[in-house]
Amino acid sequence: MYHTKKFKKPVLLIVGAGDIAKRAMPWLRERFTVHVLLRNPAAFAAWRTLGATPLPGDLDDIRVSSRSLQGYRYILHLAPPANEGEDDLRTAHLIARLRRSARKPPLYGRATSSKFNILPQHLTYISTSGVYGNCLGEVVAEYRPVRPGTARAKRRVSAEGRLRQWGIHPLHRLSILRVPGIYAADRLPDARIRAGLPALKAEEDSYTNHIHADDLASIVGLALFRGRPQRVYHAVDDSQQTMGDYFEQVAGYLGLPAPARVSREEARQVLSPSMMSFLNESRRLINTRLKQELRVRLRYPDVASALPAKADRA
Repeated sequence: MYHTKKFKKPVLLIVGAGDIAKRAMPWLRERFTVHVLLRNPAAFAAWRTLGATPLPGDLDDIRVSSRSLQGYRYILHLAPPANEGEDDLRTAHLIARLRRSARKPPLYGRATSSKFNILPQHLTYISTSGVYGNCLGEVVAEYRPVRPGTARAKRRVSAEGRLRQWGIHPLHRLSILRVPGIYAADRLPDARIRAGLPALKAEEDSYTNHIHADDLASIVGLALFRGRPQRVYHAVDDSQQTMGDYFEQVAGYLGLPAPARVSREEARQVLSPSMMSFLNESRRLINTRLKQELRVRLRYPDVASALPAKADRA
């Protein structure tokens, strides 16, 4: 009689328990025992329902014990920086805790290096395409130097730099996903459209980039297995469109009038500085590495495939 040895699943730690993590859970729980770091105990029950084990912890509070971060070989770092400053202290605190726990035995299995006695770890980090700043509509590959133009982008550059230092160790493998605008049927700028806020005229408009939330949820998991060490990937779809065209597609999907088109100067009179900061950056990301190295097959290669106009759905 033959006996099949049942192997335990590797344990994955999720840091940043937001929408993308939830969308990724069906795929992740088939391959991992999933632990999720949560600051709010009220969220524990919901994550247990999704199949994860909640762990109390708060990256904004350095007094919180680091014991919950010991022994993880796989980490998804999806937590955004705080909303102030130009440094990402959340990532700094996470790396400090990972380093303190690196010499601890893994939850399942043994560390593979007796020389360093360091646990091999694979980490995927969600960054932002905003690290490139304004590229004046040029085509952008992953090797383009970063030139962040906003504080939020500078915080992401800070996080990437800290993680790259952590990833120098030969037993660490870091993949950075630079992500543009995330959308889905329940993640749309519908309030902006309903408020009648304008878009830019075509001749003054900026190129924007997008990824569907479900596609991004698949990408973060694949990067854990297929991402090359210290490698940057553009988690972006195939479309190259302007912001105004995107707003028109959203309006068509919602069955609302398309936004009026105005000059950039007129837009400054009615749009907030935050909204204008997005319109002031123009770039066209390419996703060759995403497809060739991570072997991603996009479910939604462009916005139109995910958001057909209301008239087309009738």
